[in-house]
Amino acid sequence: MKIVVIGASGTVGRAVADELGRGDTHEIVRVGRTRGDYQVDITDTDSVSALFEKIGRVDAIVSATGSLFFGPVSKMTAADFNVGLQDKLLGQIRLALVGQHYLNDGGSITLTTGILADEPIAQGANATAVNAGIEGFVRAAAFELERGIRINVVSPTVLTESLDVFGSFFAGFESVPAARAAMAYRRSVEGIQSGRVYRVGY
Repeated sequence: MKIVVIGASGTVGRAVADELGRGDTHEIVRVGRTRGDYQVDITDTDSVSALFEKIGRVDAIVSATGSLFFGPVSKMTAADFNVGLQDKLLGQIRLALVGQHYLNDGGSITLTTGILADEPIAQGANATAVNAGIEGFVRAAAFELERGIRINVVSPTVLTESLDVFGSFFAGFESVPAARAAMAYRRSVEGIQSGRVYRVGY
């Protein structure tokens, strides 16, 4: 399979690209905001369209990217909240909406959310709303995609590799290594299910 991994320079994306690239089964195209085989701005439709025009037909699209806003609701503004809406939510949905037209028949799309869709934390209202929105889109879109195209989402708990940065937000949460989360992306890409939320570590 020819698989595009967007966010391939991040902690999750790098683990996914390594997992799917093991052996000679798949051709992995690594995409990042500033690094990788190609670059893309997922907040810009023209940038996303240009990316797929350059890459051409593919068998799977994996998105492991997207920014969020963390901060207390009492001080949050609409502009703050819009950070997650424009980047992680609409950015990943934009990849799916544009990317579907470049997928071969029977191809797949895998997006990324996180435990905060189900387990809210202090200062995480934007993350909870965005992740839940993505999961809702995936469950509904699975019924409408044509040509046998599948769509799923992977929702990991906090990553062990990210505890130094985000650990204070996740007091009492168990972590998982990125390599474990990457297995769920393989399940999505190589499996037969659609409309699924693959939760990892919770």
